[in-house]
Amino acid sequence: MSQRVTSRSSRTSQLRTRATVLAAGLGVSVALGAGVASAADTTAASGAASAVQAQAAAQAKAAKAEAVKTEKAAKAAAAKKAAEKKAAAKKAAAKKAKPSWVDPVKKYSLSASFAQNGGMWAHKHSGQDFAVPSGTQVVAAHGGTVVKAGGNGAGDGPAYGNAVVIKHGNGTYSQYAHLSKVTVNVGQIVKTGQEIAKSGNTGNSSGPHLHFEIRMTPNYGSAIDPVKFLRAKGVKV
Repeated sequence: MSQRVTSRSSRTSQLRTRATVLAAGLGVSVALGAGVASAADTTAASGAASAVQAQAAAQAKAAKAEAVKTEKAAKAAAAKKAAEKKAAAKKAAAKKAKPSWVDPVKKYSLSASFAQNGGMWAHKHSGQDFAVPSGTQVVAAHGGTVVKAGGNGAGDGPAYGNAVVIKHGNGTYSQYAHLSKVTVNVGQIVKTGQEIAKSGNTGNSSGPHLHFEIRMTPNYGSAIDPVKFLRAKGVKV
């Protein structure tokens, strides 16, 4: 009777040992599976983080490139504006340096004035006299076309001596008289400040000077105050 009991106990112990081993093996398998799953999750998370970092780096690089581009565009615009401003200032300075009208002679003294009475002319004085030595350079007070040039007052009478008349684009005419020499011809286009003659003492003159007129027509009798006219044009007569 005792032998059977011993045999059964031995078998029971063997069964228990096998169950324990199986259980232990199952636990190891579960543990290994969990470890593999955990490793897979860690790898996936690491990959996602790397992707986010790469995207952020790309966005930062693009933003930096855009900032550089914007800065270059701003500098180019500022340089263009500065260049335009400089060009405008230069143009204004050039315009100021070269006035539209100028004195017909330099280093002069004003003598007989417009509308002045005197015994040297039949009526009131028709222009402004600029007292200068004979041979002084006479220039066009404004650009235009020579319409009269020569002796006998260029057609206005011997009292003027040698004379020149220039037609200007604004519908006015300038006349220069008592010249010692005429250096332009009828039909010639002259610029502001260009030499047209030499001053003298020809015609009805009491001494060397330039007789200067501003006219509304090319002929005698249409003169207006030349000093007032020039001053209105910015000339300091």
